[in-house]
Amino acid sequence: MSEETSNEKISNQEIIDSMLVSSRSIVRTCMEIRNHEDVLIVTDTETSEIGRSLYEAASEVTDRVLLIMMPPMFKLGNEPPSPVADLMRRVRVVLIATKDSLTHTKARINASKAGVRIASMPGIDKNMFISGGITADYNALLREISAMNTIFRRRRDVHITSPSGTDVKFTTGSRWILEDNGICNRPGQVTNLPAGRIFVLPKKGSMNGKIIFDGSWEGKLLEDNIEFTIVDGLVTDVKGDSEINNFFKLDKNNTRTSGGGLINTVAEFGFGMNSRARLVGNKLEDQVVRGNSYFSFGDNTALGGNSNIGLQVRGVVQKTSIYLEDIDLALDGKIIAKKR
Repeated sequence: MSEETSNEKISNQEIIDSMLVSSRSIVRTCMEIRNHEDVLIVTDTETSEIGRSLYEAASEVTDRVLLIMMPPMFKLGNEPPSPVADLMRRVRVVLIATKDSLTHTKARINASKAGVRIASMPGIDKNMFISGGITADYNALLREISAMNTIFRRRRDVHITSPSGTDVKFTTGSRWILEDNGICNRPGQVTNLPAGRIFVLPKKGSMNGKIIFDGSWEGKLLEDNIEFTIVDGLVTDVKGDSEINNFFKLDKNNTRTSGGGLINTVAEFGFGMNSRARLVGNKLEDQVVRGNSYFSFGDNTALGGNSNIGLQVRGVVQKTSIYLEDIDLALDGKIIAKKR
């Protein structure tokens, strides 16, 4: 055996071992799978290696594990094959590692209603699985995020700035969500992995200013900045990308010209808390990068809003400063969470 072949085999074995470390963390820490529980792992042909690693880790805990591989989804939002959907609601735990998300499908919703706890990892690849946000210490993340709960009480006015020029203000329209910490141990609970963010619904019509996206947009790294002008909670102008500008195109009545209408609504604001996450061009990973912020547009019904269009898009701003009345939540991308 040549030295080159030997080194390649060692490298492949190291990758397998590293993937297994992450899989064990998901199985034992995030999901707290027990030896009597039925577990279903759903994967596709593009993520099959991650699926097999999750299967091996789950098999160390329980012998009631099934791995199922399906074709990649031909269209985002498509339902999985009916046998997969049926199995999803008949087990205790579902781990989903697929190219496209199943989070918003009827199959996932019905499984959650049946009390199944679910972790979804859409778009996951081996590099992210080995060294990205998934490798976080989720127990520590849970403690840190939970400890910030008192900061958010009775404080509603938010101001965000960034070195790239973001300067926008809004008032919160609901409570801050502090449950995206990667721990999914209750019946019916669902989480996306990697996790680690804090987010909120902006009050309708309250956001004004400019957002300069300099990180990523819809999971694609940005070469040039994109500038959004926000007036009374709506996108009124987009500069820097003609395709995105056309997507948000408004007529003189501030209505999107080609249907969708409420896509211009600022639906969600959040910031990352995961110190292991990196800006890599993946929607889930990018939004949890510690000290970065994201803004979502479109459907806000999941947080109690009334923009019900079934579509949401988002972008990431790097190294933000976030001010919550008399609290500095973050300064230039460093989480502070202290009174001035």
